[in-house]
Amino acid sequence: MSVSTAGLTGVERFLASDGIVVSKTDTKGRITYANRTFLDIAGYSEREVLGRPHNIVRHPEMPRAVFKLLWDTITDGREIFAYVINRAKNGDHYWVFAHVTPTFDRDGTITSFHSSRRAPRREAVEAIRPVYRELRDEEARHSAPGEAAAAGVELLTTKFIGAGGTYEDLVFSL
Repeated sequence: MSVSTAGLTGVERFLASDGIVVSKTDTKGRITYANRTFLDIAGYSEREVLGRPHNIVRHPEMPRAVFKLLWDTITDGREIFAYVINRAKNGDHYWVFAHVTPTFDRDGTITSFHSSRRAPRREAVEAIRPVYRELRDEEARHSAPGEAAAAGVELLTTKFIGAGGTYEDLVFSL
């Protein structure tokens, strides 16, 4: 399973240091809200994103393992922080430091997810790139997406996080 670079420009966009990208999704990951900053950096109109899966901005260089950890965490009712590379509509890319949280109703049932993203520190992006590259290389050894994600999580845990650690330990160490 190789990473397809078809349609990618190789051009990086940068979020303003005071910019906050905000989106909300339903429990299936379909966008229910996107702020102007999200629309501007991703290059989409509101009409183009509402009701669409959030992975509309998924960059092929983003490891499946990180998204597996993200979904496992938020569907378990916990927040997560993550470095994410996204793809704009025209094929440009941009990095964000994401904070994703579940939203609960009065009975404690998860009703949606909220994500706020800021510009990451460049040193952190440069530090996470080789980690993500190694995860993608491991994932490429597996043809089934679920197996690929699981193999990536295993490598992330054993090599980059360590026993008893979490992905967020890695994130906040960068």
